[in-house]
Parts: sequence; C-alpha cells; structure tokens
Amino acid sequence: MSKADLFRAEAAKRILLTDGAFGTMIQGYGLDEAAYRGEYDTGFDQKGNNDLLALTRPDIIDAITREYLAAGSDIVSTNTFNANTISQADYGAQFLVRAMNLAAAKIARQAADDFEAKDGRPRFVAGAVGPTNKTLSLSPDVNDPGFRAIDFDELKEVYRDQVDALLDGGCDFILIETIFDTLNAKAGIMAVIEAGDARGEPVPLMISMTITDMSGRNLSGHSVEAFWAAVRHARPLTIGLNCSFGAPQLRPHVATLAAQADALMMVYPNAGLPNELGAYDEEPHTTGGFIAEWAATGLINIVGGCCGTTPAHIAKMAEAVQGHTPRALPTPPVKMMLAGLEPFVIAA
Repeated sequence: MSKADLFRAEAAKRILLTDGAFGTMIQGYGLDEAAYRGEYDTGFDQKGNNDLLALTRPDIIDAITREYLAAGSDIVSTNTFNANTISQADYGAQFLVRAMNLAAAKIARQAADDFEAKDGRPRFVAGAVGPTNKTLSLSPDVNDPGFRAIDFDELKEVYRDQVDALLDGGCDFILIETIFDTLNAKAGIMAVIEAGDARGEPVPLMISMTITDMSGRNLSGHSVEAFWAAVRHARPLTIGLNCSFGAPQLRPHVATLAAQADALMMVYPNAGLPNELGAYDEEPHTTGGFIAEWAATGLINIVGGCCGTTPAHIAKMAEAVQGHTPRALPTPPVKMMLAGLEPFVIAA
C-alpha cells in the first residue's frame, strides 16, 4: 500500500491531527545570533533564520517535532518554510538550501518512525514548502504594473530544488502552504509533478491557501472557490486553509471549501488573532472548543495549528476531535469549472 493510500485509509477511520507552529516554539528557546549561525558564517546576521537550525541546532528541531507527536500529531511537517534559495538570499545562505531540507526531512522522518514503532499507529511526514517572498501575480513596483521580480519558470525551479531535497530526505508528501498567490502555487504544483515524473511515481501533494482579508480572498484576489478551481487539476491528497485568522473567522471559508472540494480537508488556523505586540493569546482549551464544533459539523478530515499554536493546542484538538466522524467527501457534478478571481462554471 502506498503512503497516500495508507493516509486515506487512516483518514477514513478518524479525524487526523497535523502539527502546530515551529516558529512559536523556537522563539521560546530565546536563541541568540550565534546559536542560529553555528559554524556557518555567511556575512549576514542569521538570527531568525529558523530553517538553518536543522543544521546548527538539530536537537531543538527534533525536540519540537517529538513534542507534537507526543501531543497526538499523525503528521509532522518539516521545519523548511523558508528553506528555498529566494528566501535564504536574505541571509546569504542559498548554498545551504539542499542541506537544510535534507536535514529537516531526516529529523522529521526519524521522529515519526520512532513514534510509529512504539504504538503501531502510522505517522506521516509532510515536506513544508512556503510561498517565498516573491509574487508572480503582482508587481512590487507601483509605477510599473507589468513588472515582475521573478518569472514562472524560475520560481518553479526554486521549488523543484527544494522538493527534490525534501523527498530525498524521506518525506511522504509535499505540503505547499500559506499560499497567498495562486500562480506561485501553480509553479509549486508543477515542480512537484515534474519531481514525480523524474522518480517514476506521483508525489502526493497537500495544498493550503491563506486568506488575507475577511472577504475570503488571498493576496492575488482569488476566492476559495476560484482557488479550488485553479488547483483541482493536481488532484491533491488534501486541500485546505492555514494561517489567515483564528478558527472563528476562518470557519465560513472552511465551510465553503469543504462543501465542494472532493479531496481531504486539512485546516490549521492561528491561535486567534495577534495582540498589539504580535503575540497570540488564545489558550489551548479555547482553540480546542472551536475545533470541536468543526468536527461535530463534519467540516474537517485533518486539523492542526499555525501561528501561535503549541503542542498543548494540538493536545486539546486531539481531545476535541476524538469520536467524531471525519468529513465525507462531496461528489460534485461533472462540469467545466474555470477560475478568474471567481469560479466560472460552464453548465452542460
């Protein structure tokens, strides 16, 4: 049985748990710049380069991963949100991208395998691919709307380099997450498809959009319905939303997507909205209460946390979903569906 088939079989039995925030947990260690930098002197300040810690402080990344597994996570993601050459250029660390991804994937793989060996419950590793700090859909120059800082093929190759390293490190799936630009996501999807072609087997894909305003659109202006229309051709293992807001603000958009997407629904909201200092105050039991309602109303197949969440939040989510039936996948009518900023359905 393939990992994707095993995952679907587990998701048919119960609502699964993914993990929570790495950044929130890393901040709790209070690391100084030297701890981030380790032996790698690039001429740039490395404080805040969380992805580099897979090389310089693998013990911390391993400990955080295991805390999430102990809290109940069925899926752990790699600490590689910014482990790509575009984002790492800010730290002068482009030459370490492959090593970062390999190391992070191996840490997650070993931890997942250790927990599975203890109790026999399957654990899965998702290779986390962030959006980079470039956008294909929008110009960064207000005086030149046609200008782009990067083109599609260049971004696809950036993603491909990361995807190959994550797969080589032992990831089961690739998670393209926090998608603020749908065209960026499509470059990532193409990179995953090409990586699968090169390996002779499809790579299971997880896709997660982030909403940037209360109207339910991402930065490139797409509604959740239009986003699904734009990416459904990739036949993702999971589709969903992450980051964005806290669970109450995200709920109506989760319901909209859950009603039409014939893929497993994975949602991981923030721990509420940030306070005036940028911190997240929502307590684990509060988050768990919101997720309990989602589970009771059949909105989700997989749930976890994004910014501000901790293993304590995941543990409360695990309690909240216990005994609830996973969301049943809808069977949408077979119609041509195209995507602009809104979906365009051509009826038979």
